Amino acid sequence: QVQLVESGGGLVQAGGSLRLSCAASGRILGSYTMGWFRQAAGKEREFVASIPRSYGITDYADSVKGRFTISRDNARNMVYLQMNSLKPEDTAVYYCATGGRARPRSSDAYDYWGQGTQVTVSS
Repeated sequence: QVQLVESGGGLVQAGGSLRLSCAASGRILGSYTMGWFRQAAGKEREFVASIPRSYGITDYADSVKGRFTISRDNARNMVYLQMNSLKPEDTAVYYCATGGRARPRSSDAYDYWGQGTQVTVSS
């Protein structure tokens, strides 16, 4: 059974940084695309970033481009999201996901999801 567990969320002031981690079991993450999504209260879940299985070109939502960095450590079966220059509008529950279908900006591309980690950015 595939399990993803996110960690690293918390409360931070605007302009601060957090690093989210996603640990996997039951699947070799290096064989799949990995994504980070987020869902703010009262809003739909939205794409944040993705990284293909072969250390290829990463992709970011326009709202986080230049501030967030997705990376992976296939040897440790981990994926990370470094978040810098955080803004109050980044407040959300952040989810990592793994999958192999097309269109990595879409939730439909992913088979398994973590339980999420809360990120709160105060102004």
